Amino acid sequence: MNDIKILQAFMREHLPLTRIWGVELLAAEGGQASLRLPAHADLLRPGNTISGPVLMGLADMAFWAALLSTNAGRDNSVTSSMNVNFLAPAGPGPLVAQARVVKAGKRMIYGDILIFAEGAEKPAAHMTTHWVVIA
Repeated sequence: MNDIKILQAFMREHLPLTRIWGVELLAAEGGQASLRLPAHADLLRPGNTISGPVLMGLADMAFWAALLSTNAGRDNSVTSSMNVNFLAPAGPGPLVAQARVVKAGKRMIYGDILIFAEGAEKPAAHMTTHWVVIA
């Protein structure tokens, strides 16, 4: 599933939060994906920065997009764990998440995600994730 418009529509249908937050799929191919989260006042925490739960949700969405780019949308896995390192305030948005599948086995999939304030050179957060194949 490498056509960006088809994959974005698939994500919005099967994970409505991508539609609610207005997440845009920028790229998805070969186990890598980039997503953009537009600025939205409802996603801020005190201090005028995007909240941690939003960053984690965006990371999970980005990794799912990276995974979908490898399996033509026939995903049968779920998040098992996520390790989060908040490196700097993300600011009020927009944000860009870059995800990649590092290793995909028969039962476990491992990946990592970097989240940047749009235009920033240094990441605001780094996540690693494990997913489990359930079928």
